[in-house]
Amino acid sequence: MTGTDTPPRLTRLTFCGPLSEARAEQIVSRLARASPARVLDIGCGWGELMLRVLDAVPGASGVGIDLNAEDLARGRANARARGLESRVEFIEKSATEAEYEPADLVLCLGASHAFSDASAPPHTAEALAALRRCVRPGGRVLLAEGFWQRSPTSAELAVMWPDARADEYHDLAGIADLAVSAGFRPAWIETAGDDEWEHFESGYRADVEEWLAAHPHHPLAQETRERADRHRESWLRGYRGVLGMAYLTLVPVD
Repeated sequence: MTGTDTPPRLTRLTFCGPLSEARAEQIVSRLARASPARVLDIGCGWGELMLRVLDAVPGASGVGIDLNAEDLARGRANARARGLESRVEFIEKSATEAEYEPADLVLCLGASHAFSDASAPPHTAEALAALRRCVRPGGRVLLAEGFWQRSPTSAELAVMWPDARADEYHDLAGIADLAVSAGFRPAWIETAGDDEWEHFESGYRADVEEWLAAHPHHPLAQETRERADRHRESWLRGYRGVLGMAYLTLVPVD
């Protein structure tokens, strides 16, 4: 089978997370004011936010680290299209295996698990400790981390991902406390809104749903349909309005 025989992957998403254009613009503007010379993006995917920071800070360089070769290829193509290819490197390695220097700005967007083999939620504290070592004095860390907006019910947990637990995430205050304990001051705390989540979840699924509508009898259609239906059920009856995404801009304490 060729690539056209299978559903396209995440082509409707600009960011691989619930992040609006308006919020991204504000975040990039705020981070760019510190004029970071070196940007490090852990678990970068295709590194869209990193590329926008590099675009906003002439002369800045960036390194993105991820294990997904397809996402990294997309990042490299986007960098070439914006004339940034000489200022950014995408590395296919894990965060614990890759070698990199501390940076003025460290991005970790929904990728705190990359720093630890620990199960959730202890990995958040380990990730914050690692991020503190990754950032230069006077720099910034942007951490995007999931949190419970409220305690999930047993019925909601039952339709989320396999083995979902009520203690799997911290609340928002708990994440802020962990950041302070790791040696940061949380300069900015914001959370994704319902519209950002709906845009992300719909964009995440749109390629597959349209492919299924056009290929109902494809050999892969049944398993793809079952997977898509499980994901929709997990979102709409499970974590919608329960799971949040926090964006914390953190300043290391001298």
